[in-house]
Amino acid sequence: MAMVSKPFEKPIRVWVGLGFPRQLNTVTDAYQFSVDWCGNSPEQKAAIRACKAALVGDIDAETARGVFVAFARRKDILVEDGEFPHVAGKSHATYA
Repeated sequence: MAMVSKPFEKPIRVWVGLGFPRQLNTVTDAYQFSVDWCGNSPEQKAAIRACKAALVGDIDAETARGVFVAFARRKDILVEDGEFPHVAGKSHATYA
């Protein structure tokens, strides 16, 4: 089955580098981010599996988005609505 990147209804924003937000607009964006993330956690593996499933049409993009958001929130890299790049006390330097 062909892999088709589907856009999210609402983009996901994650912290990368030293407090820089990155916007993920599609399942492909989230998949690539999950694969490139330094780590091997169950949440990361679930995000990768969900994105792969959405890319081949087994689940919808919003289901994959929800799994990815749970991964990003667990790793403290999800940019929550209204959050700004310079948040005191948070370190977001785990993305390579």
